[in-house]
Amino acid sequence: MAAGDGGAAGGGSVAAGETGVGRAAAHGGGAPGGRPAPSAARRAAADPVKALMHRHRELCERAVDPLEIAAGLEAHGLTDRTAARFRHRDVFSLAEEMYARVPRDTDPAPHPADPPAPRARAASVVLALLPGALGAAAVAGLRLTDGRTRLTVAAVGVLAVTLALRAALRRGPLAATARTSGTWTCWLVGYALLGDGLLHAALAGGPDGLPDGTADGPWPVTVAPVLALALACAPAAASARLLAVRARRRLTASRGLADFSASVRPLLLGTFALFMVALTALAALTGAVLDEPAAYPQALTLGALLLLARLLTVHGHAYAPSLVLTAAATAEAAALAALFAGRLPGCGFLAAPVEALVAAWGPAGVPTVACGTGALILLVHATRRLTRASAHASTEQPR
Repeated sequence: MAAGDGGAAGGGSVAAGETGVGRAAAHGGGAPGGRPAPSAARRAAADPVKALMHRHRELCERAVDPLEIAAGLEAHGLTDRTAARFRHRDVFSLAEEMYARVPRDTDPAPHPADPPAPRARAASVVLALLPGALGAAAVAGLRLTDGRTRLTVAAVGVLAVTLALRAALRRGPLAATARTSGTWTCWLVGYALLGDGLLHAALAGGPDGLPDGTADGPWPVTVAPVLALALACAPAAASARLLAVRARRRLTASRGLADFSASVRPLLLGTFALFMVALTALAALTGAVLDEPAAYPQALTLGALLLLARLLTVHGHAYAPSLVLTAAATAEAAALAALFAGRLPGCGFLAAPVEALVAAWGPAGVPTVACGTGALILLVHATRRLTRASAHASTEQPR
């Protein structure tokens, strides 16, 4: 934990800052020239926790339980080693004392949040299932129509699935308050649908026409992995909820930051593995039903990338997912651009790396490398960020 390590390394400065002028201000004492009065300094030295409470007064006043204070202290760089300077064995114990000492005589006693209403939880489940259901309906419509009717069905299907996915990401365990990279996510999904076909056609000197919704047209369309991803919205929501609920329970039972991180890391990896198993099964199912290749590399790497990006965003870490999604989408776009730029006189060298990758792994190599690298980076980042107490205590109960 970068912030935690910083707090440990700078424990002396943190302790000094929170046992100096802040303590004098907490006691209301002062001396000419801004120096704390000797009596105030002696009282502060005898009660360092009070100075810490003054420094984090807003955090203490709005906290509904000690866990929020512990998470806030950790986010500000305090570690278990720093807590020892305040005569406590760990941050959790220090937070419990700070919470108990906050004056609450004039405030109503906080009550635990009511559990989500069954209707609200049922609505979240329906919203998670809706993208997959609409995606299956759109694919069925494409198989039963042709010509302009097929084009209309495709446009309506894309719009319906997009709106359903947008609704699913605004409510339930996948909801996030931070802004997300929706444009790049749409590009990645669009590439999974049309990119491999365009890449294959470009290598053959095409494309000779627009996509017609089939896998054997002049611009082949890969439907199976995209439908699998739409159906995987439900497992993704279940995984996010499982992680949030179990992590909150372990936060309550833990007695230190290191203890909590050690217990949550296997939970995070296990939740991620469960989603990948579900996505693998869905890719196999859609491939068999549609009589298309299951496209495991494209579906699994993109699914892993999108899930990890969403989990990090939901828990307050949106910058890294945005950066990685942008990089993956840019890599895919650059691969296509390089192929077409290589057709210009004297520019054949631009297409050489993409041609070599496709020769070794096929058209699937481009999205697999781009999304797989991004997913691996986010997985490492998630094992550092989502194993911190502050990533879970500040999150609302899953809806």
